[in-house]
Amino acid sequence: MGEKKPDSAFDADVLVIGGGINGAGIARDAVGRGLSVILCDKGDLAGGTSSASTKLIHGGLRYLEHYEFGLVRSALSEREVLLSNAPHIIWPLRFILPQSPGVRPAWLIRLGLFLYDHLGKRKRLPGSGAISLKNTPQGRPLKPELTKAAYYSDCWVDDARLVVLNAIDASERGAKILTRTECVCAEPAGSGWRATLADRRTGDEIDIRARLVVNAAGPWAEKCLTDVIEGAHVTPLRLVRGSHIIVPKMFDHDDAYIFQNPDKRIVFAIPYERDFTMIGTTDEDFDGSLDDVQASEREIEYLIETANRFFNERVSRNAIVRSFSGVRPLLGGGTDDAKEVTRDYRLDLRKTTSGAPVLSVLGGKITTYRKLAEQAVEKISETLGVDGAAWTASAPLPGGDVADGDIDEFARTFAEQHPWLPENLRQHYVHTYGTRASVLLQGARRIEDLGHHFGAGLYEREVLYLIGNEWAVTADDILWRRTKLGLHGEATMADELQRWLDARPDHENTELSSSEKAL
Repeated sequence: MGEKKPDSAFDADVLVIGGGINGAGIARDAVGRGLSVILCDKGDLAGGTSSASTKLIHGGLRYLEHYEFGLVRSALSEREVLLSNAPHIIWPLRFILPQSPGVRPAWLIRLGLFLYDHLGKRKRLPGSGAISLKNTPQGRPLKPELTKAAYYSDCWVDDARLVVLNAIDASERGAKILTRTECVCAEPAGSGWRATLADRRTGDEIDIRARLVVNAAGPWAEKCLTDVIEGAHVTPLRLVRGSHIIVPKMFDHDDAYIFQNPDKRIVFAIPYERDFTMIGTTDEDFDGSLDDVQASEREIEYLIETANRFFNERVSRNAIVRSFSGVRPLLGGGTDDAKEVTRDYRLDLRKTTSGAPVLSVLGGKITTYRKLAEQAVEKISETLGVDGAAWTASAPLPGGDVADGDIDEFARTFAEQHPWLPENLRQHYVHTYGTRASVLLQGARRIEDLGHHFGAGLYEREVLYLIGNEWAVTADDILWRRTKLGLHGEATMADELQRWLDARPDHENTELSSSEKAL
C-alpha cells in the first residue's frame, strides 16, 4: 500500500512519540483509517516496558479484588480477539492456583473464577475448575502440603514481537517508522506542531510538521510532557517497577502456576522458551533512571523466596540465568500500595492555547493495547475531521493469517514443506514469523542455504531478514527482542553477532524504508 498523503502543509497527520505497544498499536490503527503517520522512538521498538512484561494476555484475576470489573471485562474480551489475530505468537495457557492456607479462602477463589469465566466473551479458552495436586504432574514439583488447586486459562504472548508486528503492519500500510530517532522538541505552530527529530546514530536532525502529536512514551510520558512537548498539560504518573527472573526449567508439564504470597501479592511461574521457567513479577515504586532499569536485590530475593515457598526444588541465586525489569506508568496516588494501583488507562486529549492538539496515553496494560489504540484513533479522527471505521478487531497481524487460526495444523503443513529443517528450528520459525516464515526461507532447500550459523539456531538468513524487515540494528535487538535465542546461545554469541553486524558495509544504514523492504 502506498504512503498516505497528508495535508500539503504538513509532513504527517499524526506524529506518534514512542515505539512501545501503545504507540505501535495507535500508528497501525491510524494509518489503516487513512491518516498519515510518523512514529519515532529514541531506541528500539519495544525497547522498554513492552519487552519486559510477564508476557500474558490476561484479564487480571487479582484486579477483581479491587472491584475493577470494567477493566477485567475489557481485558477478557480482548484475549480472544488477539488470539485470533496472532495465533503464532499468542496461545492459550492454563494456570494452576494452589490453595494456600491463610491467604484467600477457597470460596473467594471460586467466586473470583466464576466471575472470570463469565465477565468476558470466551469461545476458544476453556473454563475454570478444580484439580487435585496429589500424585499429578502439576503437584509433583510442589511442596507436599499443597494438595488442592484451582485452574483457569489465559494466554501467553511474545510481547516484543507483538509490538514489532504492529509496526510492520503500520509500515506496510504507509506509516513511517523511525527507530533510534528521538523527538527532542515539539512546539505548537498555529493549529499544528513543528517537531525536531534527532537520529541518535548519526546525529542528524530533521524538522517535521504534524497536525496532532500522540505522547505514547510509556514511563517517559510525564517527562515527555514536561521536557519535549511545549505547552502541554502535565499529568503525574506513578512509576512502578516489575521484575522477573529466569531459571532452568522447574517442571515438565505445560501449565503455569500462580502463587499467593502471605502479603497477598501473586507471583507467576511460567514455562518459558522450552528449557526455562520465568518467575515474576514484583511491584516496587521506581524513581531511578528509566534508561537503566534493573531488578533490585530485594526484588530478586523476594522472587527466590516465593519460588522456594512453593517448589520442592530450591532456587538459588546462582541458578538465575537472567533477570529483567520494566517500569509501568500507572494512574494513582503515591500513598496506595503499588500492587493496588489501577492498571487501567486514560486518554488525555487537550489543545494548547494556539489550538494544537496533543493526545497523551497514560497507563494501560499490554492486553488492552488494541482497544486503547482503537479508542485513541477515534479521538484523533474526530479532532482532525477524518472519517474511518474501526477495523483492527478482525485484521490478522503479519504472519497471523493462519487458516482457522489453527497454528498446530499450520505447523504440520510447514514441516511437510520443509522436511530438511530440524524440529526446533521449524518450531522457532512457526512461532516467530507464522505464515511469513515462507518469505524468510524463500529459495532455501537445505540448511546450508541459511548461511553462517551464529549458534542457538540463529542463521545469517534470519539475521538479514530481521535487518531488512523488522528494524533490527544490534545484537540485543535480534537476540532478546525479535527472538529470545540469546537464552539458548553461548556467552560469546552476542559479541560475535555484533562484530558481524558492525562489519557489514551498510551497518550504519540497516533500517530500510518501507519501499525498500523485501515484503
